[in-house]
Amino acid sequence: MTDSNKDTGVQPGLFDPETSFDAADVLRYAMGDFQDRGFELAGRELALDRLLGALNRAYKAFDIAPLEDAAVAETLRVMGAKVETLPGFVAKHPFRITVSLEIANESLEYFCLFKEK
Repeated sequence: MTDSNKDTGVQPGLFDPETSFDAADVLRYAMGDFQDRGFELAGRELALDRLLGALNRAYKAFDIAPLEDAAVAETLRVMGAKVETLPGFVAKHPFRITVSLEIANESLEYFCLFKEK
């Protein structure tokens, strides 16, 4: 990229070094969106498939490419959710998650703040 092209308003690509996002924020948004639509999240085991709609809306809101299922699962683990890995032949998205009330509330609050912007 030449210096003359820097100010043309071209957005960086997903793999450009300037592009960064926090996967935990994307998942907070998705889990908050899920709850905002009236679905219960906290304290129940959910197949990852149940969050796909909310995840897709989060990817669109953050303007990023979808994350791999394994990356979603690992980020949820790091956030403190219980993640169970299933054999690949059981489900297309082979993870089940259980989110604590604390994580669910934090996610809903994050989503509401994000919507206000």
